[in-house]
Amino acid sequence: METYESLLAAVSAEEGSPVVDPATGETFAHAPVSTTDDLERAIEAARAAQPAWAALGDEGRRAALTAAADEVEANAEALALIIAREQGKPLSGPGARFEAGAVVAWLRATIATELEPEVVVDDGAAKATVYYRPIGLVGAIGPWNWPAMIATWQFAPALRMGNAVVMKPSEYTPLSVLATAHLVNRHLPEGLLTVVAGDRELGEAISSHPAFGKVTFTGSARTGAAIMRASADNLTRLTLELGGNDPGIVLPDVDPKAIAEGLFWGAFINTGQTCAALKRLYVHDDVYDDVVRELVAVAGAMPMGPGSDEQNVLGPLTTEQQYGVVDRLVEDAKARGGRVLLGGEPDRDAPGWFYPATLVDCLDDDADLVREEQFGPALPILRYSDIDDAIERANRGEAGLGASVWSADAGRAREVASRIEAGSVWINSHGTIHPMAPFGGVKGSGYGLEFGVEGLKAMGVPQVIHG
Repeated sequence: METYESLLAAVSAEEGSPVVDPATGETFAHAPVSTTDDLERAIEAARAAQPAWAALGDEGRRAALTAAADEVEANAEALALIIAREQGKPLSGPGARFEAGAVVAWLRATIATELEPEVVVDDGAAKATVYYRPIGLVGAIGPWNWPAMIATWQFAPALRMGNAVVMKPSEYTPLSVLATAHLVNRHLPEGLLTVVAGDRELGEAISSHPAFGKVTFTGSARTGAAIMRASADNLTRLTLELGGNDPGIVLPDVDPKAIAEGLFWGAFINTGQTCAALKRLYVHDDVYDDVVRELVAVAGAMPMGPGSDEQNVLGPLTTEQQYGVVDRLVEDAKARGGRVLLGGEPDRDAPGWFYPATLVDCLDDDADLVREEQFGPALPILRYSDIDDAIERANRGEAGLGASVWSADAGRAREVASRIEAGSVWINSHGTIHPMAPFGGVKGSGYGLEFGVEGLKAMGVPQVIHG
């Protein structure tokens, strides 16, 4: 069994880059720093390992990944401690233990997913069957908000389909991904899965490198566009999950008390640092005051503090930069006449990057807090009286990752959901992803699908055999 200390892939200060505890703002470890030469060596090793891995066959690969899932499960507590310290999410609630468990769950779901050859023509005169072959080498560039879980979303299906993988985690949270890969690699051929920890330059090198047949990325739309440009000359296949500004629409038939906790977690899971979190809430006039009252009550009762404290369910923002974004948006909302219902006044003298759970109303749709993705614990609440108007407002903007509709009438909710421009729409919940349900965005939230059968297909090359 690994301990926190033995699993932490830290190096000396002279060798590595500082990793900061967001609860204190202080450096607690140093992560290794890979160079472009290290990347070239990783590519060479991956190319050497991949053919035998592909030749192992689907059952052999599934067996190896099952052993890897068992390994992570046996060491999940040590992994969770690293996640909590590095990323900031609390151990309790939907936090660091939840994320470590999700690594195991997504590995097992990826292993269990069946992808059989598909006969698309068989009319007696002709037969055509679709197969999915390995791409070869997949590059994965990950974010800092759910570092270990999203890394698993990237490498698990790629490996299952017979590929080799080179991953670059965020420079803010490399230790969680290094620890995850360390556990998984105990059951994989050497060189098949490599983590190269470094800065943006390393990500750019992966994006533009002709060795990669596929690059998968989760992060900002700006970086996604840069990856597209860098990879264009190589015609690299891409999966891009580029964040969102998810709306939620509350219909007038709801029970405000019954939905309040679901609204809270939809918006504030991981202290709001989730791509498919609820980021704009439209509430019908008839239930507005009651919904606001119940939501304030739930949010106000949620303890926030260091992730190592078992009582906390909300942690700090992961980076000082993101703290600044949330602070700017809330201050702008105040200047525009927004009414702060809860929070909005961080303790600027306290250590770490804690921003209190904040609810703001009396804003127009052109307020920055409504138009921009806050990626933090500040939710704007907006009134509407006409559902067509609410849908039109919900569809404004470039993002289209997720959305939700809240109603006691499932049929009515589905009708409203069908008119929202988003890759996923939830009814009476928000952001509750499932490993078998395809996940991806539309509009400025990127393209490509992850999870389930579609996620496996995205990590393969289709080949049609006639006859």
